[in-house]
Amino acid sequence: MNQYFRPRRSMLYVPGCNTHYLERARTLHADSVILDLGDPILVECKEQSRDNVVRFVNEGGYGSREVVVRVNDLDSPWGADDIKAIAKTKVDAILFPNIESREDVLTALQMLDAAGGEHIPIMVMIESPIAVLNAKEIASASDRIVCIVMATSDLISQLHARVTHERSAILTSLSLVILAARAYGRAVVDGITSDFKNMHSFEYACRLGRDMGFDGKSLVHPAQLAYSNDAYTPKADEVRNAREIIQALKDANEAGKGTVVVNDKLVEQHHVKAATRLLKLSDLIAQLEESHV
Repeated sequence: MNQYFRPRRSMLYVPGCNTHYLERARTLHADSVILDLGDPILVECKEQSRDNVVRFVNEGGYGSREVVVRVNDLDSPWGADDIKAIAKTKVDAILFPNIESREDVLTALQMLDAAGGEHIPIMVMIESPIAVLNAKEIASASDRIVCIVMATSDLISQLHARVTHERSAILTSLSLVILAARAYGRAVVDGITSDFKNMHSFEYACRLGRDMGFDGKSLVHPAQLAYSNDAYTPKADEVRNAREIIQALKDANEAGKGTVVVNDKLVEQHHVKAATRLLKLSDLIAQLEESHV
C-alpha cells in the first residue's frame, strides 16, 4: 500500500459547466469527484467551465472526498491552459485523458511541472486499443500515477464492438489494464455505464468489476452511487474472515508452521497481505462514511 491508497469505490464525473452540479457534489456520497473540463463540455463553455472548477476547488467544501479535475487533451486548444489553471489550485489529482504511451505520461508531467504542479499526483485514462496494448508502459511511466481510469465507452466504440450485459467485448482489455496496474502498484477504476437508468445492468457491471480486481467504478449519475459503493465495500463476513486469517497464520507461524487452514481453505502469507489490505480499506471506508453523515 502506497501513500495514495484510499477508497475509490465511486468516482463521479461532474460537468464543470454546471455550477449547481459542482455545488451538489459537495453533499453526495462519492469517494471521488471528477470535475470535468473534457469532451462532454461544449466548446463555447470550455473557458467558463475552467473558471468554475478553479473557483469551486479553491473554495473547498468537498470534505474527505478526493477532488480530481479532468483536463482536456494535451494537444487540444484548451489542454495547456487547463493545466496551468488547475496546477495553482488545491486539487488532489489531475486526470489526463487519451493517454496512449509512456511518452504521453511524461509529456503530461512535464507540462504540469512547468505550470508549478510538481506536487500534484496524476491519473491517466485508458480509452483506446493502443492504450490497452501499451498499458504496461503507461502504468510503469511514473510513481506519480495514483490511478488508472478506464474509459470503456470510448473503447467499445473504437473496437467497433457492442455494449452487452456480460461486457464480453472488453473483458480482455479490462484484464490487461488490471494486470498492468497491479504490476506497478497503481489503483485502477472501471469505466462508466452510460445507461444510468438500467440499474440491473449497472449493478452487474459493478460486481463483475469488483470480482475482476477493480478498486471502483466511474459514474455519470448520482443514482449510481449507492450500487457502486455497496459492491466495492468489504462485507462484514469478509472483514471477520480477514481478521481470522491474519491471527490464524500468526499463531501457526509461532508454532513453527508455514500454513494453516481457515474456514476449510489453505492460508499462506499472500492471503495475509490481501487480508491486511482489505482491513485497511474497510477502516478508510468507515472513516469516509462517517464524515458524510
